[in-house]
Amino acid sequence: MPGIFVDGDACPVKDEIYRIAQRHGVKVVVVSGGPLRVPARHDIQHVRVKSSLDAADDWIAEHAGAEDIVVTADVPLAARCLGRGARVIAPDGRLFTEDSIGGALASRELMDQLRQMGAATGGPAPYARSDRTRFLAKLGEAIQAVLRKEPSRGL
Repeated sequence: MPGIFVDGDACPVKDEIYRIAQRHGVKVVVVSGGPLRVPARHDIQHVRVKSSLDAADDWIAEHAGAEDIVVTADVPLAARCLGRGARVIAPDGRLFTEDSIGGALASRELMDQLRQMGAATGGPAPYARSDRTRFLAKLGEAIQAVLRKEPSRGL
């Protein structure tokens, strides 16, 4: 059965994921390194991993597969999950695909190098209503594709 794996520690759209998943009869697995409050429902599971640096990412990457959707803003995790055939959506609605992941990894590396050199790179833009709207649309499309058993092609 398809599932939605949520990189839960900093995900701003968990409540929306729970609602959409329930509507479509899809299970949700929220993975975190710390305590989280999740609804007490049979279709939602909270997996709490050790608080080590990449423990949640490692757990998700090991368990997500071709019938699954992963929600994360973590670019290296997105790359790992794409390699396993999962569909990957960032909380702002950006799709990570085989075509886009190389550029996303390169941009992340460049920004990391600039930060290490002391350059002020700023942070991500504030989360906007349009991000939430885009995310909801993309998640709905991904769920429909998974339920129709369409191969993952980056949506």
